[in-house]
Amino acid sequence: MNPRVLWSLAGVGLLSCAGLAWLGLSQQGATQSVSGSAEATVETRLPPQVGALGRLEPEGEVLRIAGPPGERLGELLVAEGDRVVAGQVLARLESYAERLAERAYAAAQLQEARARLQAETRFSQAQIQEARTRLSRLDEPQQMQIRSQEAVVERLRAELADAEANLVRFQELWQEGAISQQELDQRRLLVRQRQEDLRAAEATLSQLRLARERDLLNAQAQVQAAEAGLSLAQAQVQLGSLARNLELAEARLERTLIRAPRSGQVLKIHTRPGEVISAGEGILELGNTDQMMVVAEVYETDILRVRPGQRATISNRALAEALQGWVERVGLQIGKKDVLNTDPAADVDARVVEVYIRLDPESSARVAGLTNLQVDVAIDVEG
Repeated sequence: MNPRVLWSLAGVGLLSCAGLAWLGLSQQGATQSVSGSAEATVETRLPPQVGALGRLEPEGEVLRIAGPPGERLGELLVAEGDRVVAGQVLARLESYAERLAERAYAAAQLQEARARLQAETRFSQAQIQEARTRLSRLDEPQQMQIRSQEAVVERLRAELADAEANLVRFQELWQEGAISQQELDQRRLLVRQRQEDLRAAEATLSQLRLARERDLLNAQAQVQAAEAGLSLAQAQVQLGSLARNLELAEARLERTLIRAPRSGQVLKIHTRPGEVISAGEGILELGNTDQMMVVAEVYETDILRVRPGQRATISNRALAEALQGWVERVGLQIGKKDVLNTDPAADVDARVVEVYIRLDPESSARVAGLTNLQVDVAIDVEG
């Protein structure tokens, strides 16, 4: 072939390759331009709903009712599906009978002590009353004797004063010579007799008073001894320690009773009578199924668009029609997903925020028995 022809064909080939390369670059630039324009459109026009996976659960979450790990369950008083009220006894531990007997024994001890105290109190009060009666009976006649003797003393004092006055008058008459020395001596003798009688009466009065004081002290000492006997009997009974012992027995008995912390429905029973309570499962699960909630796991990239009060639609293949509710609150922490999608390509490590959706009363009643059902959630973030 002619060399000139070969060089011509080679030049045409190079030009063709250069044209194709330029066309490819032009198409790639156009594609990137279209893609950038689409991304800008997505950024400026967000969808009106935020979608998420979620699960159904009773209001306040499901409570796992447990007991002391390692204890054996003695009696179960409820069944799955039963509705209970706060404080209701759900189960008894195996040690309930033993603790009940301990409480009965402590109560009997306290009752016996109270009966003994009442008997001791009645006996001591009778002794006190007897001592006081003896005191009053002793004091009344002595006071009468003292008052009588005081009257004698007053009478003798008056007679002495009269005799002394007459003696003065008779001395004046004797000095005037109107009476004899014998008559004056008789008046002096009478005064001395009155003085002796008064001293004897006053001595008797003092003896009566001293005897009364002595007898009163003895009687009062008997009253105080009886009162001290009552205090001693009350101290020996030790009601306080027995009452504390009963309180301790009641507290131990109460620990063998498993009570409902709040009203709700028994969802599942994990431990049967005779089985040992495990720390992981507990005895049963309890939930307030009267009001069902949806816990939606919203991606962290969408959470700023969600706020309380927004309406939400909840769906699942098992539901004949969608459920309705509204966002009650938005969680405060970002964590990993708990509800996993069945799509094998789904991102299981995605970061999400839990959003709590309160179902409308009609929707809540329809799914009261579907705790932990996985659902699809669509939250209306516009309007």
